[in-house]
Amino acid sequence: MNRKSIAVIPARYGSTRFPGKVLAPLAGKPMIQWVYEKAVATQVDEALVATDDIKVIEAVEAFGGNAVMTSPEHPSGTDRIWEAIAELDYDIIINVQGDEPLIPVSVIDELIELMQQTPTVEMATVAVPRPRLELNDPNKVKVVVGDNGRALYFSRSMVPFLREGGADTPTYLHWGIYAYRKDILQRFVTLPESRLEQCEKLEQLRALENGISIDVLLSNLESIGVDTPEDLELAERKLQTDKMIA
Repeated sequence: MNRKSIAVIPARYGSTRFPGKVLAPLAGKPMIQWVYEKAVATQVDEALVATDDIKVIEAVEAFGGNAVMTSPEHPSGTDRIWEAIAELDYDIIINVQGDEPLIPVSVIDELIELMQQTPTVEMATVAVPRPRLELNDPNKVKVVVGDNGRALYFSRSMVPFLREGGADTPTYLHWGIYAYRKDILQRFVTLPESRLEQCEKLEQLRALENGISIDVLLSNLESIGVDTPEDLELAERKLQTDKMIA
């Protein structure tokens, strides 16, 4: 059975660390346009930007994209996505972050295929292997993956910890892209902020604490999440390098 899918890009204008970053110019286009074009190039049936600011609506409509206004009061992008799709007829929802202009199209397609082909998957996300020395930054979220391919825990700390004399194991950087079943997303946004979520400030822990499983797709591809102006410069250089190679 082919289940209808939609990619929703939550795009809050007033980012704490980098206000207005979704409209920041990147290689001649606003960053949100790069993300939207990646989304529409996938197997999804529709792509949609969910925002809280008319400036984002106008920018998206200017390049021919679809956008909806949502409440400025949402505590998270997940809540914003639910408002945008609650009345829409889609079975699979892909949360593509508005600050991931280089997200590989193939990764989004792999998430869709996983959700299509394995009805038992409730939520799914993506992680990439990275050396321990690259993961000390608390802004780089780590995920521990069980032998069944599901997330055991997400943390800003270095996990799993390698004790002296211990046997090392691969360490994974989490990418903030998610796939949900619609009923699971509905349940998730009705749950209160959880204890571990409040501690680590990672909303995916709310799912794990409430018994919602998260399958993890492991990838060796590259992306650059834009949290700061410095990240934007890095993404610009990467795009220019890729253009020269092409």
